[in-house]
Amino acid sequence: MANRNRQVVPECRSMLNQMKYEIAAEFGLHVGQGSGSHGADTEFGSELGAIGGHSSRRPGWGHLTSRENGSVGGEITKRLVQNAESSIFGNL
Repeated sequence: MANRNRQVVPECRSMLNQMKYEIAAEFGLHVGQGSGSHGADTEFGSELGAIGGHSSRRPGWGHLTSRENGSVGGEITKRLVQNAESSIFGNL
């Protein structure tokens, strides 16, 4: 089955990835920077468990529950909609 999750604007990938890590940090979710992750900002590294050397936490997002991962995705969507609405209605 083909992957249909294509970004309409591929240039926004790094911004969305940074937003994902920032929201995870705000929610208190400990996500490390596995060797395969891209764009995680070291500013949030200690909050995410990437810089503390916590060997008990696995890097990446796989150790989180579906609910935790979904809450991050839902918050991204919520913020993107708010930004779009404010840019549309703010210019009236």
